Amino acid sequence: MPHLRTFPVTPAGDSVDRGRIVRLARSWIGTPYHHQASRRGVGSDCIGLVRGIWRALYGSEAEALPAYSRDWAEATGEETLIAAARRHLIEVTPADVQPGDVLVFRYRAGTVAKHAAILATPSTMIHAFEGAPVSEVALSPWWRRRLAAAFAFPVIEEPIAAGREPGKETPFAESGLQP
Repeated sequence: MPHLRTFPVTPAGDSVDRGRIVRLARSWIGTPYHHQASRRGVGSDCIGLVRGIWRALYGSEAEALPAYSRDWAEATGEETLIAAARRHLIEVTPADVQPGDVLVFRYRAGTVAKHAAILATPSTMIHAFEGAPVSEVALSPWWRRRLAAAFAFPVIEEPIAAGREPGKETPFAESGLQP
């Protein structure tokens, strides 16, 4: 079970629910890919998409993000993306992911994770990918095999395992995939 942390409510006092996260992510669909950007309708990379949803939910950036090159992960060899997610999000097991969760991927085994997406449905995700606008795409076996970690936004209205057994009725439960 994920650890519990206390976070402030959103600026308007709203609860942050999974449906709202998915609606926010879908509002970015069509935004052109632009490295280091995070502006809906103007330009975004995968990290910028997650940052933009965070800003919409909580009113400001989670932390200042330094400039980064396209090879930032290869250059450092550090799990920078996963470490940042652990500072601000709640880690969940891949078997328990639900729509609205952040998925983090490795492009190849043995390399650091450097891609993020928002789970939209049990079979689709929303992401920004170089050369294409923000899109909702199939969470295909190719992506499932590359899942490195999964996270929930804080102050989710419904608990991860509420009313169901862990690992049931989730995109990864039947496949038995683990990061």
